[in-house]
Amino acid sequence: MAYAFVHGFWMKRALALGFGLPLIAGLFAAVDGPSARAVDGPKTTAKAAPTAPPAGNSAEVIKIIDDKLEAGWKENKLTPSKPADDYEFIRRVSLDIVGRVATPAEIDAYIKDPKDRRANLIERLLKNEEYPKNWANIWSNWLLTRSGPFSRNNYHEALNVWLEDQFAQNIPYNKMVEALVTAKGKNIGKDKDANAATNFILAHLGEPIAPKGANDKDYHDEGHFTMIPVTSRITRLFLGVQTQCTQCHDHPFDAKLRQRDFWGVNAFLRQIERKGTPPNMRQMNGPGLTLELLDNENINTDGLVTYEKRNGVFMVSKPVFLGGSSIDPAKVKNRREELASLLVEHENFPKAIVNRMWAHFFGKGLSNPVDDFTEQSQCAYPELLDELGKQYKHYGYNQKDLIRWICNSKAYQLSCVANKTNDKPDAEPLFSRMLLKSMSPEQLFESLWVSTKMEDAVGATGKKDFKDKWQASLITNFGDDEGNEVSFNGTVVQALMMMNGKEINDAINNADKGTVAQIMKKKGTPDSVINELYMASLNRPATAKEIAKIKTVFKESRVKDASLPPQLQDLFWALLNSNEFLLNH
Repeated sequence: MAYAFVHGFWMKRALALGFGLPLIAGLFAAVDGPSARAVDGPKTTAKAAPTAPPAGNSAEVIKIIDDKLEAGWKENKLTPSKPADDYEFIRRVSLDIVGRVATPAEIDAYIKDPKDRRANLIERLLKNEEYPKNWANIWSNWLLTRSGPFSRNNYHEALNVWLEDQFAQNIPYNKMVEALVTAKGKNIGKDKDANAATNFILAHLGEPIAPKGANDKDYHDEGHFTMIPVTSRITRLFLGVQTQCTQCHDHPFDAKLRQRDFWGVNAFLRQIERKGTPPNMRQMNGPGLTLELLDNENINTDGLVTYEKRNGVFMVSKPVFLGGSSIDPAKVKNRREELASLLVEHENFPKAIVNRMWAHFFGKGLSNPVDDFTEQSQCAYPELLDELGKQYKHYGYNQKDLIRWICNSKAYQLSCVANKTNDKPDAEPLFSRMLLKSMSPEQLFESLWVSTKMEDAVGATGKKDFKDKWQASLITNFGDDEGNEVSFNGTVVQALMMMNGKEINDAINNADKGTVAQIMKKKGTPDSVINELYMASLNRPATAKEIAKIKTVFKESRVKDASLPPQLQDLFWALLNSNEFLLNH
């Protein structure tokens, strides 16, 4: 992954610094990466799932997960990979729960924990102030995507703040979704009418429906907007049902999903009214004007929506939810409230979020594609998905409980190193080893910020502006008319942004602050200095083999003092640009 680019860049950098080719070639050779570490890595005691999980109901549910997966491994003759060592585990769970690699201080406290250290670590991360910030960021991207007029301005920021409060209070998931679907009021601001949750629906209203006349009250009987994008996003995000293609025809692969189902859900949303004008694509990085989301009972009073079938026949639908539950528009005061109630009571609702969360932590859902439950979906453990959905609903949609269950399971704590029984792609859906995951742009930024101590070097006040600018250059900035975007995967672009980022370069080269400078002030041995750089970047000590290689390279570079900062800066750059850093394993 990006090795050729990085290797070429560093040979040029080495020559410019006067170190010669052997130094940089040796530095990259010294970074063994995850697969090599299976042989040479630090030896720590592998811990199974904790015997005394923190929450009262966790032991029961974790056992359900473990038993179902182990039965699948046995049936398919798979030997699970060995448990991940403690260093690999703290890095993985830190990235997944708080969105960044661990700090050396956190690693030290974790390793010194004498009992149930993994369960205790999970609890500390769930209480960390970065937990709600990270999950607000994740959900902002799921709700608004990273592209479009609502993605990188004060609309996105406002929704982020609202979501952060939801996660900080551990609001039950069903209540959070209800608030998003029924939200009304102004989308930004601090007055009593402000409700940032409105940004979700406001971002996906679809095309305006032309009024019959010039009078504002004389709009088309079917509403102000088509509401097509938000219809498909609601069913896809919250139910795992992709209805976007049924806008125009019956689903080609699922006989239970018809064109009328799309428009039946759509009819619940046709009384929405927007006040104000949102930014266009050229204005997406600037502040947006205040918008207001309302329900207007005088719009679409009969509740009917017209749609055209492929044969040219026009049909009419009233508000009918998936599965056939309908409402009488004349007797329902607020259709979106009815929609929210039907949504959270649908059988798919708990399963969809369980599957999405499982994919976040494991790199693949129990059912795949992760947001498309159809007869063609691939699910190796349908009973486990059903049972986890039931347990999640039974225990009140506690968002932290679901994370506890997943992270305390045996499968989550397995190594990413495959064995001869589970090294084929067809074994991946059985979760007998941890899959490699590329860092998201947000995880990469936060991990670099922590690893390089950039805050000490450049200050905390400019973090937001720097992050916005950095991510704007890194994130693929286009999508389709349904609000989907190209999935982000680690590429050469990552390495390019990392190596050419002025702020990151300043942090590494800072003579007084930053990781390298602070390590140098301790005046440790060459071995301890190398170890500290590994801990800060890769969250593990260097192996004896790696230390020997690096010291040999330093010696061959003809630099007299093997602890001079320029060499350490180059070593740190090499570690930060290695696959082991870029991947969540």
